[in-house]
Amino acid sequence: MTALDILYSDNSLLVVDKPAGLSTLPEGWGRDAPCLAGLIEAEYGRVWVVHRLDKITSGVIVFARSAEAHRALNLQFDRHEVHKIYHAIVEGLPGWDEKTARQPLRVNVGHSHRTAVDFERGKPSVTRFRVLGRFAAPAPDRGHALLEAIPETGRTHQIRAHLAALGFPLLADTLYGAPSVGQNGILSLQRAALHAYALEFEFNGTPFSFTAPYPDDFENALRKLRAG
Repeated sequence: MTALDILYSDNSLLVVDKPAGLSTLPEGWGRDAPCLAGLIEAEYGRVWVVHRLDKITSGVIVFARSAEAHRALNLQFDRHEVHKIYHAIVEGLPGWDEKTARQPLRVNVGHSHRTAVDFERGKPSVTRFRVLGRFAAPAPDRGHALLEAIPETGRTHQIRAHLAALGFPLLADTLYGAPSVGQNGILSLQRAALHAYALEFEFNGTPFSFTAPYPDDFENALRKLRAG
């Protein structure tokens, strides 16, 4: 059983540092596999899902422990009042320091169920990016960068799709065009390099702010990039 890393718990809220490789909810093709909500309910009783993180994504996620909390948090997410910050390691060296992606996105495209830019049928989608660090590398490697990503909308795979559209896919994200695992394979990252770093919201008039440290695989990849 996966050990739960609880960042905060009271009668209304439960905040968890989700490990990569664990789905938030049961998935259609593996409904008997462990999922985060199931592990939490086995230990803490019923919870209500407010938002999801991709299976490959690590980091902060909040669950409601009452119907009242679920309604209040859902309203904030629907109004885009929850502040979410992700950190991402990407392939390539952006020539910009800050960038806002506004390409409209359509979900569940094709057999792979990717999210794709679609200017005719896509929904409005906005992600703000900021470069936190650049790591150059000898040719033919493109180099890598550490980015902050702040989604202002909540489309499935939004950050991954916007990064791919900008030409800087997540490191090791095979679904969105980065089949490598880094410089000559030495980074050894076995999942797309996306981490839900921080989450900020308000509940019953009280502001809450949580951060999750980088997991070992993400931190090890960064350490190797910094070392050159």
